[in-house]
Amino acid sequence: MSKTKIQQLWRAGRGRIALLGAAAVLAVPGCTDLTETPLSAITPGNFFKNSDEVIGGVASVYAGLRGTMWGYYNISQVTTDENVVPTRGSDWFDNGRWLELHRQAWTPTSGAGLDDIGGMWNDLFGGVARSNVVLAALETTDVPNKATVVAEMRVLRAFYYYLLMDMFGGVPIVTTTEVKPREQATRAQVFAFIEKELTEARPNLPDAWPADSYGRLTKFATDAILANMYLNAQVFTGTVSATGLTRGQAKWSEAVAAADRVINSGRYQLASNWRSNFAFDNAASRENIMVVRHRAQDGLGLTFVMRMGHYNSFNPSPWNGFATLSDTYFSFDADDPRRGVFLVGPQVELTTGQPIRDRAGNPLVFTPEIRDITQATEGEGARIYKYTLDPARQGGDNGNDYVYFRLAEMLMVKAEAQNELGQTAAAIAIINQLRTRAGVPAAKLLPATLTQQQVRDAIYRERLFEFIGEAKRRQDMVRYGTYTTARQFNTTARAPFRILMPIPQNQIEINPLLKQNPGY
Repeated sequence: MSKTKIQQLWRAGRGRIALLGAAAVLAVPGCTDLTETPLSAITPGNFFKNSDEVIGGVASVYAGLRGTMWGYYNISQVTTDENVVPTRGSDWFDNGRWLELHRQAWTPTSGAGLDDIGGMWNDLFGGVARSNVVLAALETTDVPNKATVVAEMRVLRAFYYYLLMDMFGGVPIVTTTEVKPREQATRAQVFAFIEKELTEARPNLPDAWPADSYGRLTKFATDAILANMYLNAQVFTGTVSATGLTRGQAKWSEAVAAADRVINSGRYQLASNWRSNFAFDNAASRENIMVVRHRAQDGLGLTFVMRMGHYNSFNPSPWNGFATLSDTYFSFDADDPRRGVFLVGPQVELTTGQPIRDRAGNPLVFTPEIRDITQATEGEGARIYKYTLDPARQGGDNGNDYVYFRLAEMLMVKAEAQNELGQTAAAIAIINQLRTRAGVPAAKLLPATLTQQQVRDAIYRERLFEFIGEAKRRQDMVRYGTYTTARQFNTTARAPFRILMPIPQNQIEINPLLKQNPGY
């Protein structure tokens, strides 16, 4: 894949907004549909004169979440043991950026540092800026259910900060539209800010929205964010030095409480067919709690199938990029149905089921093994095919909604927290519930005799099996202390400070109040 292809993605609705505590231009849709594309640049001074314009601005903040499907998602996947992007001839080299990400060799000024990591910084702070502009407008404009709209914007802004905290640690906390350099908060301060915003906004959000407002935030989406924050609290409230992480205070009981609010709400249930949560019509799923809306239209769709599919897998031609490590593929039991998310062996055209060939005319076979990620063949590497092809797609844009949180994860959050609190039997029961739902044979369920450490290890594996391809692995590896350890294709342990991304150097040059993360 060439860099031109990547640039086309950005032009198709994933553009970046350079921001450092500034009021960014907004993407304003023509209606309140959360999947609409921005049509005009606005500020509080020249727009938001009535209710419809404010609600249009709200939709633009939601639409900005689609940008996280590139930078945040790719970095969450490719820097772990879930994905690698091999160089295939002249495709996907891109000056070494993809291999640099997988090898965790980025710097503040390297290709991946400036483009992928820097682009992610801009995308996420762009979401913060959009939120701030709408919140500023709401101070002087009346809209129906104003308290609810304010709460939505506060939670969305907090979610963008949640992603920033996850990747960068301490960042500036910006709550106004004033354009000026901002002092950098500590990671623990960012955590406290997010927690406060979520807990204060939650009471003003509804339990659910009408069908025509599908995708908007609810009380329970807020709880899901909180549950995940508390699960990772020791990381998020800890400190990172050049020698690694000093963990902060655990919040296991808080994690159970937040997860239970979702689990016991009566609003969600595990899908009998777990793959339906990722299908092109997954808007009907009762398991999904917080999603990013997509539409099968140019620039509005999900492109995961384009990243992993072979050039001949369907029309239009995919990019033949993202693959999975064989060690990860073979960690799934052969009789675990969740192994079925991988494409391996002889391949067929995904819409017709007919056998396909590689570009040399040979039958196309995906092999789990990749012999050399610097010169891989067309068919090397298993492919994660979790978000399936949309029959109504336009080009490479599919209508599958991306799932940030679903009920299965709330159950796993509760299981992990319970195990850490010494409630091992309860944790085992939850894991077995999910394994049974997935169709794992009864003989493969966890025995009740496991120790706390054995259950801890089982949870780490189970999260891989259940959430592969869902951008969860990086957080899990950081939490379990395995993110920078040696593994396949990255055989030398990396410096432990790399659990945080570097602050992009160009941002430090713009804002002298920023300090580079330790080790960089």
